[in-house]
Amino acid sequence: MKKVVTFGEIMLRLAPQEFLRFSQASSFDVVYGGGESNVAVSLANYGVPVNFVTRLPKNDIGECALMEMRKRGVNTDHIIIGGDRLGIYFLETGAVSRGSKVVYDRAHSAMSEIKPGMVDWEKAFEGADWFHWTGITPAISQSSADACLEAVQIASKMGLTISTDLNYRAKLWTYCDNSKREEIMTELTSYCDIVLGNEEDAEMHFGIKPEGISVQTEGHNVKAEAFLSVCEQMMKKFPRAKKVITTLRGSISASHNTWAGVLFDGKTLYTSPQYQITDIVDRVGGGDSFMGGLIYGLKQYPNDDQNALNFAVAASCLKHTIKGDANLVTVSEVEKLMGGDASGRVAR
Repeated sequence: MKKVVTFGEIMLRLAPQEFLRFSQASSFDVVYGGGESNVAVSLANYGVPVNFVTRLPKNDIGECALMEMRKRGVNTDHIIIGGDRLGIYFLETGAVSRGSKVVYDRAHSAMSEIKPGMVDWEKAFEGADWFHWTGITPAISQSSADACLEAVQIASKMGLTISTDLNYRAKLWTYCDNSKREEIMTELTSYCDIVLGNEEDAEMHFGIKPEGISVQTEGHNVKAEAFLSVCEQMMKKFPRAKKVITTLRGSISASHNTWAGVLFDGKTLYTSPQYQITDIVDRVGGGDSFMGGLIYGLKQYPNDDQNALNFAVAASCLKHTIKGDANLVTVSEVEKLMGGDASGRVAR
């Protein structure tokens, strides 16, 4: 299987233990993660060769982030060194009716100050057939958006499949107004063959809404068919896109979600089984684990979109049982759940 390249920011995650609030914390658990690094770790766990590209500061904390990627089997040869600091985010884990909270501290991070020309993309893409980015990277700063555009243009020129997770983050898009944000995301997404995004991503980035349904009022009863109109509108706006995918998360509470997905290839709307995730351990990185599973599935089952979608949903369902940002599961564990074994019995 050929190499996948992902590009984005890896951060230091600091979280109070268990379900403590920030105001109760006397210590923080340390995890390293980020949207694109999480996808890279998933793929490495599935045996896919993967390069993660980012910019890290030359200090001990940057080195720890580098070591985390190497430990998980991710190639770091094209990570560039520079800047003063690693971005940080603080996570307060919610429970039952209290949602989780995230506070960002990533201004002037090494990755936010990356510029076009810093990465040798032609060398980074050697031996690769897939490039993945997310909407988080252009949200960090104008210069990181410019670097992301450089990457997708070179990946397109070299014939790679390009995928994105639109990942709208209201707390990050602060350097430009809404019209500029739509302009940036429209240009970047126009290069993509595979587009993942939920209804909020489509609406906030492109003004695209599901027709005949209010997601806010329907809650966890939203039907997969309701998003066919979103997929069709996305394909009309982005004619290069071969597949548009969305996750279907129903938030019954912070601890209990339903989880499923749909994939539209321009003709057929594929729907996955729905999982009941009744005791969430950590939902951060759920979408990234879906994307990692989807890339693997589309590469492993190139003529079976249903199986690829089912793999992605099962993989991300399992991620909700794992502490930390990244999905540390194997192909056999995902396939076991796909086969209907959700017993969680001890493997002896």
